[in-house]
Amino acid sequence: MIDGIWWLVILISVVVGLWLLAKARGAKAANGASTNELPKNDPLQKTAALVKRIFPEYQVSRKAKHLLISRQGKKVAMITIDKSLAAGARRLGEVPIMNYHRVPSRDVLTAHLADAE
Repeated sequence: MIDGIWWLVILISVVVGLWLLAKARGAKAANGASTNELPKNDPLQKTAALVKRIFPEYQVSRKAKHLLISRQGKKVAMITIDKSLAAGARRLGEVPIMNYHRVPSRDVLTAHLADAE
């Protein structure tokens, strides 16, 4: 039978082995293309930069598939860019959700955000 100290040795070696495995996989993902890494020409990233440039008073929070636009802690709008959904606006409670098929122009963004407030 295995004594108590050997259980501790086995447990520590398993934890160290799993840690080394995770560290090796993390380094491999950092050197190669990671699945969490966003491309430089991401439409949501371009839209976020456009909103920050045009409307400096708004805060832009990037989520996985949408941008959350807020002003003084109050949610103003949510912007998605998805070609599989119909372009246009709908509401989720008090917050309008605007879907585009590509990066919106300055005029379109100004009109939609003005309607959102």
